[in-house]
Amino acid sequence: MVISPPAIFQMNLIEVNNTALAKEFLEVPVTIYKNDPNWIRPLDQDIEAVFDPGKNKNFRQGEACRWILKDDKGKSIGRVAAFYNKKIINSDGMKVGAMGFFECINDEEAAFRLFDKCRKWLTERGMEAMDGPVNFGERDRFWGCLAEGFTPPV
Repeated sequence: MVISPPAIFQMNLIEVNNTALAKEFLEVPVTIYKNDPNWIRPLDQDIEAVFDPGKNKNFRQGEACRWILKDDKGKSIGRVAAFYNKKIINSDGMKVGAMGFFECINDEEAAFRLFDKCRKWLTERGMEAMDGPVNFGERDRFWGCLAEGFTPPV
């Protein structure tokens, strides 16, 4: 018998636009994976560097935005970021934005709310497609989405 998580009736997406929310963005996966002994927390400074225009050269030709999803009680239940770099266009000439840093409780409605926010934000900025999950920075970190294979780290 499969037990589905309870439906969340009201969710609130909050744009990360201050230091307190930036810290909360870093803490969302800590809450989600608190009972997973296989999860290894990335360094906060590595994640923050991605969103620092002084450290990430992609801000010269692009933009990034991140959000936290909260339930009706104010508890953080997900996070995501969207970004684009005007210099990156796919082989078909299509303007492609991206999303990443996706973390979410096991709730389809919550996940789609996060994805839809990225899609809408990118569309408003002229993007025609969305890749993800990827990183607005170096291609050696924070890429992909683990869906199975939750095993102890080596």
